[in-house]
Amino acid sequence: MKRVFIKTLIASVVLAATGMAAAQEKTIKFATQNPKGHPIVIGMEKFAEIVQAKSGGKIKVNLFPGGVLGGDAPNISALQGGTIEMVSMNSGILASQVKEFALYDFPFLFANAKEADAVVDGPFGKKMHDKLQEKGIVGLTYWELGFRNMTNSKRAINKVEDLAGLKIRVIPNPINLDWVKALDANPTPMAFPEVYAALESKALDGQENPLNVILANKFAEVQKHLTLTNHVYNPQSVIISKKFWDSLNAAEKKIIADAAVESTKTQREAAREAAGGTLAELKKAGMQVTELPAAEMTKLRDKMKPVIAKYSASVGEATVNEMMAELAKLRK
Repeated sequence: MKRVFIKTLIASVVLAATGMAAAQEKTIKFATQNPKGHPIVIGMEKFAEIVQAKSGGKIKVNLFPGGVLGGDAPNISALQGGTIEMVSMNSGILASQVKEFALYDFPFLFANAKEADAVVDGPFGKKMHDKLQEKGIVGLTYWELGFRNMTNSKRAINKVEDLAGLKIRVIPNPINLDWVKALDANPTPMAFPEVYAALESKALDGQENPLNVILANKFAEVQKHLTLTNHVYNPQSVIISKKFWDSLNAAEKKIIADAAVESTKTQREAAREAAGGTLAELKKAGMQVTELPAAEMTKLRDKMKPVIAKYSASVGEATVNEMMAELAKLRK
């Protein structure tokens, strides 16, 4: 038994050393919209640390948090062109490239993070990422942004009707425009780096994001009211330029792919640990928090149903049915 262990250990060391030897000097620019200290950036830092260790310092990962390399749409374009090597972004944003990704923005799709992990880490999530390759993008893994909630500067939301007329920033894709319209609010698509200034100037009344995004981006400074709706769960796709990926040798690809998967555990743990204390921090920062009563949550879900039906048709019934079958298995 001891011999087997020693042989396995030696094989692992040799494999690691081989990977270091095969890796060439390379630099990766890795961008996100989220600021330093956010769980997404914590995941990026862990990824960079693992890549450095596995490559013997030959592959360097430079991090660009806070949208400093532009919004999501310019980042996708730069990724496809090879001028940015890696990006982490909401998976639903990739619907601009592959229509099926709109499914990840369906309201009330996942009941909890455990369900989401099982789906995105399994065959369904891989199949979705594989669809990106013909668009010049390679999907490596899924991280977590979390469940989205609504904020605004005008009034407390105690019933669904209170949302009527509010000008709400949404991620720029069609399903988000439609579900906000279904609530009789006014959706405003906007790149994330512009949101704080628009809230501060009152060009926007509100926005919707996970609690850790609301805290990390100091939205409490310009938003008084927080409504806990948990209306959409956001997986984050960690993606790499196919142009860059195709330039790598097999050892380099393995280093990067393994580092992406290994950093996922750290990133999700950071996201979930942060979520526990975030609400208290937002209250401390002066936000007034409301929860919709059960009857109002039912009303909210009912208003979303026509939107889900519309996008089930446009995304493709086969893809939606495959997702729903996966969820049904998990819920048994």
